[in-house]
Order: sequence, then structure tokens, then C-alpha cells
Amino acid sequence: MKKIAVIMIWIIPIFADAQIYNVLLIPDSLLKHANAVMRTEEYNISIKSIGSAIVKQKYAITVLNENGDKFAQFTTFYSQFVKINDISGKLYDASGKLIKSVKKRDMEDRAYEDEISLMTDDRYKSHDFYCKTYPYTVEYEEEDEYNGIHMLPKLEPCGSPGFSVEHSKMTVEMPINYHLRYKSLNSAPEPERINNDKSVILKWQINHFKAFEYESFQPAYADVVPVVIIAPEDFEYGGYKGNMSTWDNYARYYSDLYKGRDQLPDNVKEEVHKLTDHIQDKEEKIRILYHFMQQNTHYISIQLGIGGLQPFDAKYVASKKYGDCKALSNYMYSLLKEAGIRSHQVIIYGGRNFEKVKEDFPSDYFNHVVVCVPDVHNKDSLWLECTSQTESPGFMGSFTGNRQALLVTESGGKLVNTPIYNEQENVQVRKITASVDADGNLTALIDTRRTGTLQEFQHDLMYEASKEEREKYLNRSLGLATFKVEKSDYVEKKGRIPEIEEKLTIRSDNYASVSGKRFFISPNPFSREDKLAADDNRKYNIEFKFGGHETDSVSIKIPDGYIVESIPKNITEHNQFGSYQINYSINGNVVSMYRNRIRKAGVFLPNTYKDLVAFYDLMNKADRAKLVFVKKGE
Repeated sequence: MKKIAVIMIWIIPIFADAQIYNVLLIPDSLLKHANAVMRTEEYNISIKSIGSAIVKQKYAITVLNENGDKFAQFTTFYSQFVKINDISGKLYDASGKLIKSVKKRDMEDRAYEDEISLMTDDRYKSHDFYCKTYPYTVEYEEEDEYNGIHMLPKLEPCGSPGFSVEHSKMTVEMPINYHLRYKSLNSAPEPERINNDKSVILKWQINHFKAFEYESFQPAYADVVPVVIIAPEDFEYGGYKGNMSTWDNYARYYSDLYKGRDQLPDNVKEEVHKLTDHIQDKEEKIRILYHFMQQNTHYISIQLGIGGLQPFDAKYVASKKYGDCKALSNYMYSLLKEAGIRSHQVIIYGGRNFEKVKEDFPSDYFNHVVVCVPDVHNKDSLWLECTSQTESPGFMGSFTGNRQALLVTESGGKLVNTPIYNEQENVQVRKITASVDADGNLTALIDTRRTGTLQEFQHDLMYEASKEEREKYLNRSLGLATFKVEKSDYVEKKGRIPEIEEKLTIRSDNYASVSGKRFFISPNPFSREDKLAADDNRKYNIEFKFGGHETDSVSIKIPDGYIVESIPKNITEHNQFGSYQINYSINGNVVSMYRNRIRKAGVFLPNTYKDLVAFYDLMNKADRAKLVFVKKGE
């Protein structure tokens, strides 16, 4: 009996290890809407000093179907500030049986290439088991050594649709005199705290988070799912010490990085004075210097060491004629300074899908730099995007508009708001003059004036696309079954709210339907809203970051010999989301339509989603309505 007992003691742990990732152990509640399940995740962060730490991570993800394969791909980045001590990976089948293992040396190792960087010392390791037998589980374990702390990992296991979380934990151990700041968001738990003589340990856990489906117009994931963010108070990175307990202190760190880097070569100084000394208007001076910067530099990213945060000096940019966002913004700042114009560097997040800055928790939410010139006209600020050779001075657009950023001064800084672009600034006015022949073929002249964020794509068509690329896009973009753009032309008017006029000549065969004695025509060729999927269990707020105002005036001449048989009703609707109006009139053989659509920016509660669905249903139906004509005397 004693021998049997000993044998059982050894068998049970082995059996338990083999079963730990068995898919049958996943609770049913975590399988609904899920393509993958995080079985376990654990961060162990050991902070040694203000500039060094050891970060260990281990996680296991069960992939349920091919839509979950993306969650099984492993990628990790390293640089002179992050050293990878070890990595390993394992693959398990549905029962939890180990199938394959991989070590650090077996993984792909490549330079990080983002298609905009000329040079970077960032590298990454990646691996994929390429398993196609579902379900399966991947497990990865990694240890990193931080040589400089500017950012620390955050606990955010739930940031993707179709992804459930069974267990996730983060532990931070730090010296007793180290000050770590933390914030639990969106129902994330507060930490368990353990104190001893030499260290403090904080532990967070997020368990049994059910997969969610993407909801139309929902906020950024980081603003709705449980997240724990941590950040140092005092830190050291790239040989520079800083403090981010307040936004002012954090801005001082950036101010130190920029000190002494605003000196221009003599020839550029002379050019600045030649261009601006005779100009009295401050905004005109800025516009001239901005144009000079655009004409004499271009954007290339170089991220070497502290260069990820610190710019090349102005003399370097003047000599090489290139730089990244930091370097070009610093160069623009230097040009303005030489002309006697005060300006500031602004650290910001560049991108259309941005996470909101937590005002009460200073940290690094940013990836970009622009310039702000205060007190230009009536104490209004002028903002400058310095990486574009074609952008209008003063226009931030959807890339950096409508958000908060960190403005840096010589002695500190503060959070500021970038320009807001709503329905007053984002305007589209389209006028269409068209005719349809007896066979239903449409010929149309389309004159569209767009401003603000609504002209951004046309701006790219003008400057970034070749003629062939532009024609290819136009000939698939108008939403007609068959059509050809026969001519296109663009005229740009620069300004704080830039404007682009687009003129198109198109032909669309079989646009109208002819059936016996009847003639069917849709008077609204282009501006059509899609339906929204109904959702009685909406979880998240509705968020429109940018508003807009679109009007369409359409005049279509139809063949002689027809009289109207049926005309859609005029519609006017006003609600919290905006407004919609569509009117029709007929004068002889000319059909006229006027459409007016306003979308308001704002955040709306989940229980209003049913009203938004009904609003889109109304617009969808009205936008596709047809007029019916019948031949006279028949």
C-alpha cells in the first residue's frame, strides 16, 4: 500500500500539468462571442531603481477558431533600453498535451521597419506556431531587463473584440522608498498591498472577463475595458532624470531634452530675416517661415537611443534637409525664435483612433510632436504640423485635432486642447448638374467644395497619389453600379480651415431604369447613409469625435415626354445626433433634390442607440428613394 501511495503522489502532478490548458476547463460564459481565451497572464515587475527594472511575463491563450489566430502570434520589441534575457514558447493541443516547444534562439529577429524610419536601433523577435488544428493553446514566457524607465507595462488583457480573459495578474515589487503611481480604470480592481522591511509589493487581478463584440461608434477600447496603468514618479531614461508626478514636472523633462538644440547656422538666420523683417503681420510671418520649412525639409524618422524622445538640433536639420517630427518641430521653433516669435513644442498623440489623456494621471500617452504659436490674433493660437510639405499652416485635422496634448515651455508646461473641428469647420457642399438619356445613361458634372477634415482625403489625392492612382480610386469610389470618371480637377485654398474644390465629369450607363412606359430614377446619386445593426444590449457609449455638415443640390434633366407618377415625400428630422432634410421638386423635365445632413460631435449614452438606429434607417430609406415617371398619354 505504501508503494502505491508513493506512485500516486507522482502521477497526480503530472496529470494535472497535462490538463491545465484543456479546453473543457474553460467556463461556458467565456466562450460566448469568443475567438480566443486568455487562460492565464502574469506580469512580474521588479523595480530596482528609478532607471532599472526586470519585467517577466507569462501568458497562455487558447485559440478557438481561425478568427483567433491573430492572438497566437508572438512579437516583442527590444532596443538599447530593453534587453531580452530569455523567451520560450509552447504549443498545446485541445486536451492540454504539449505538442511543440521553441526557444529564444529559434525565433525570428529583425530590425523594426515602419516604412518611415531611415534608421532605428529598435528590433523585434516574433514567432508563430502556425497551428490550424482547433482549438489549440500557445504559451509564451519572457524576461526583459530595462535600462532606463520612461514607461512601464500596463494590465490591459481585454482590449480586443472576441477575446475572453480567464485570469490576468500584475505584480510590482519595488524598494520601500520608490514612489509608483497607479490608476485603475473601467471597473479594474484596486491593488492588494504587501509591505515588508525592504520592499513594497502591489498586486492586481482581472478575472473572468467575457468577450465582447465591436459596437458601432464605440469609444477606444482603453476607455471602456478594465485597465490598470502604472507610472513612476521619479524616473531616468537616456541619461536624463525626470519627474512625472505633475504635467508641469513631466514637461520639464522634455524641456531639458530640447535645451541648446535651437541654434541655426548663419546662412539660415540671414534667410529668416530676409524673408520676414519687412513683414508686419505676425501670422503672415509664421506662414512664410512655415512654407520655408516645408520647401527645404522633408520627413524621415531616425530613432536611435534617446533620439526616440530627443530631437536632432536645428543645425543638423538645416544641413541634412530632413528630420522626424521632433527634429522638424524643433527646427520650426528655431526659425520662429530667430524671427522674434515665441512658440512651444507640443507632445501629442498622432492618429485618428486615440485614447483619451487622463488629466489626473500624468504619463506618456503620446507619439508625435507639433508646434503651437500663442497669441497670434486676439490671443488665438496657431498650430503647425511640421512633418507635411503640403499641409496648411494652422490646420491639425483628424490626425491631431480635438484632443489634449502636453505643451512644453522653457520652464515647464501644461495640458492644452488642440483645435476642435465640428460641423462648422467640416463642411461639404456638392452641386450636381446632370442629364439622363432615353436609355437611362447619366452624364453629370459634380462640383464639390470640402473644408476641414472632410477635405483631407482629397488633399491626399492631390499630393500623395499619382494620376493613375487617383483615377483608379475615383473610378471605384462613387458607389454607382457602372460609371467612369472622364475628367477630374482640384483647386486648393490653404488656411486654418483649408478648402478643396473638386470637379468631376462622369458617365454612368444604365443609371436610370426604363421598364415599358415607366422611367425610374434616383435623384440622390452619391450621399447615402448605410443602416446600422440593431443591438438591444448596447454596452458602450456612442462617440462621434468629429462633426460634419453636408449638403447636396442635384439637378437632373430627364428625357422629354414623361410626367411624374410618384415622388418621395419631403423629410425633415432633428434630434440629438444632428439633423437630416431631403426635398424634391420637378419643373418640366428637370428633377431637383436638396439634401442637408448635419452630424454633431459628442458622447451619447448606450440607451440612445436604438434612436440612432432608427435615424439611420430613416436616412437610408430616404437616400435610396426613387421617382417614377410615366410616358405622357399612356
